Amino acid sequence: ARGQLRPLRTVVAWRGRTEWDQVMVGLYCRDSRLQQEALDRVSAWKSRYGPKMPLAVDCTSELVRCKVLDSSGKLRSHELILSYGLALVRFVNLITERKQKMVNIPLRQLAREVDIPIWVVDLRHELTHGKLPQLALCRKGCDVVLDWLRKTYWSRQLGNNLCEESEDEDEQEDIEANTEMNSDTWE
Repeated sequence: ARGQLRPLRTVVAWRGRTEWDQVMVGLYCRDSRLQQEALDRVSAWKSRYGPKMPLAVDCTSELVRCKVLDSSGKLRSHELILSYGLALVRFVNLITERKQKMVNIPLRQLAREVDIPIWVVDLRHELTHGKLPQLALCRKGCDVVLDWLRKTYWSRQLGNNLCEESEDEDEQEDIEANTEMNSDTWE
């Protein structure tokens, strides 16, 4: 018995798979009350886990928080644009940061490498350096990024496939988003 190695245990902020699943479902449901409960649970995780919190969890919670604020009707359009904008800028910056530290690579190239739609990087650029975009475009960016996080992080963590959409719908959304980005809707 002494010669056998025990598997290393990983300490995490959540109690177990059930809590993780509940938070994941809560974040991605359409009920703002359940979303708020999931956001409260993520806040508790952050207090326990601190800077070790996975970036995807942090980004997801910030984007969902924007959607909850939006649905509450308590913020004006301009305030919502700023809220969505900050969450989207943080997402692009944090997700691309690790690769960016190694070599100075353009964000568009990094986005392509990790399958983030280029128009989301362009939206981040406008939010950071240009005129603020319309609220509808920020909402669309939030939805696309949340879907990207669901597919590339949450679903893979425990083998879940929440609300899986067909590839045709995803391609159509990308085409529509690119059309919006190329039009004069920025004005």
